[in-house]
Amino acid sequence: MRQTFPLGRIAGIRLGAHWSVLVTVGLFAWVLASYLTGTASTVVVWATAVTGAVALCAALLAHELAHSIVARRNGVQVEAIVLWLLGGVSELTEETRDARADLRIALAGPLTSLGIAAVAFFAGAAVAAVDPDGPITAVLAWLAVMNTVLGLFNLLPGAPLDGGRVLRAVIWRRTGDRLRAATSAARSGQFLGTLLLLIGIAELILLGHLGGLWLMLLGWFLQSAAHAELTVAGLRHRLGHSVVRDVMTARPMAIPAVWPIAALLRSDAADSGHRVFPVVDDTGHPVAVVAWSDLAAVTAPARATTTVGSAARALPAGALAREDEPLIDVASRVVLRPNLDAVAVVGADGRLTGLITSTDLVLACDRSALGLPPRGRHLTGHPSATPQGDTP
Repeated sequence: MRQTFPLGRIAGIRLGAHWSVLVTVGLFAWVLASYLTGTASTVVVWATAVTGAVALCAALLAHELAHSIVARRNGVQVEAIVLWLLGGVSELTEETRDARADLRIALAGPLTSLGIAAVAFFAGAAVAAVDPDGPITAVLAWLAVMNTVLGLFNLLPGAPLDGGRVLRAVIWRRTGDRLRAATSAARSGQFLGTLLLLIGIAELILLGHLGGLWLMLLGWFLQSAAHAELTVAGLRHRLGHSVVRDVMTARPMAIPAVWPIAALLRSDAADSGHRVFPVVDDTGHPVAVVAWSDLAAVTAPARATTTVGSAARALPAGALAREDEPLIDVASRVVLRPNLDAVAVVGADGRLTGLITSTDLVLACDRSALGLPPRGRHLTGHPSATPQGDTP
């Protein structure tokens, strides 16, 4: 989920929200307003309901923030947290190195939700002593229940739920086999997703409750995410201990961001046979990636004045890798982010040293399945693109 609008930073972690979170806020506010009807005037009811819905979204954010803070304390980098329709997502740029850290990160979120539920419960009890039938008391009780449900639901033993991470960490710890642990947690997630999907269909058809649609959506999401987990587990098995250096194209053809598109079309890149190119600034640091399809969207008359940098796609933090980084970490980012078709490899100074495309990863997996090294002996690189004809 890409963020639609930013929410700032907490503890150095970038926060954002996808537009679909507005649907969640509206749904929560509608449910809560129905629950509060009769406790106060219509204006007060709706104002309280919206406040309660926003508070629940803040609790969701706190849940994800707990995951991210514990992850950083255990040496795992966090790119961002994004709220969306079904909750929140913590975007980790790498995986945990041991089962204990995996367990601590997984438990942080549910424990935070249960802690918020306890605070809301005791606050509601205190307010109830003064105004037992008031809207504030009702909202605090609702927040206590919803956060309890959130914490317990996330502990169900199926990836990508937190309970699936707990299951993975326990199996990993007991067997020492990370692949087996990840596969078991993902398959459990697929079963759980199917179960929720069937329950949602039954609720919708047999009982006529629209809440079944929500369960169906949750079930579909769990199935899809669990399938992605299985894919990543398979990649880990195939790629083994390979590192980025084993697969990357060294000294890739780099395109200066300041070049007009017309200059790029007259350069050596046009005859290279490559589909995607890294884009660098004037110091050699990769800042974006550009494909021919990105340039095709620019009209012919504008190509003389439009720079490559303005037409290219900016590189997120997850699209940068080190030469000694495990290849599976890069492969996981590509699999889980379909729009990420290239990863730039940088040296200690942050300058471009190599490039990995999704095609490189597929080739590495296929060769590994045949017992071959991730890539052949002859790694061919390319100098930076040079223009043909006049340049600005």
